[in-house]
Order: sequence, then C-alpha cells, then structure tokens
Amino acid sequence: MATTHVNARVRKHRDALRMAGLRPVQIWVPDTRRPDFEGECRRQCLVVRNDPQEKEVLDWLEAAADTAGWR
Repeated sequence: MATTHVNARVRKHRDALRMAGLRPVQIWVPDTRRPDFEGECRRQCLVVRNDPQEKEVLDWLEAAADTAGWR
C-alpha cells in the first residue's frame, strides 16, 4: 500500500531529526479564512490603540528589529 510507504518515509525522516537533537513542536495559529477573523483583528487593535504599554512595546520592537535589506 502506498500510504504505508509514505508513513515509513515520514517516520524515518522524523527519527533522523530526533537523532540530530530536534523535537517536533505543534503550533496552532488563528484561521484567517474564518468570516469573523477581520472583525476580531479590528476589535483587538482598537482595544490597544491608545495603550502606552503597547506603544512602548512597538517602539522597542522597531528599534530592535534588523530590517537591513528589507526594502
């Protein structure tokens, strides 16, 4: 069966990564396809729009970012 072949190949690849000292990490991110995604983004932005701590964090990120060659 072709699925068994693929599963064995994936297992071999993952085993090699583990032997190299790596481990798998699963990351869940917001589903940008949801109909309410845009509205929720807007809501959250409005919540922090005039927050001094948010401005402080954004200023720090801008100063710390290495953007050389981005433009």
